[in-house]
Amino acid sequence: MVRVAAIIKPFKIDELKASLNQVGIEGMTVTEVRGFGQQKGHTELYRGSEYVVDFLPKLKVELVIRDDALVKVTDAIVDACRTGKFGDGKIFVTPIVESVRIRTGEHGDQALS
Repeated sequence: MVRVAAIIKPFKIDELKASLNQVGIEGMTVTEVRGFGQQKGHTELYRGSEYVVDFLPKLKVELVIRDDALVKVTDAIVDACRTGKFGDGKIFVTPIVESVRIRTGEHGDQALS
């Protein structure tokens, strides 16, 4: 099992959800986050004063999947979220040692479905 964490632009979430559904993924966790990388933020005007917005709004999407689904899931994320501009995001993959479904006590892959 692996955990896939993707940082994406907020307006891409509906496309991502549809893309993941097409490859058989029906669940995900989404968190609103802020950050910056190569985009470096931007300046805004508020009540006549200019200020720098360093941290831009993003979404962090997390999934725990079987190892054999990794390529199709990462491809689905890239296909749905790529605009070709700075700030499209990143995907991080980390191994998962164990998973347990609290309701039934199932372990491993059985806890994922």
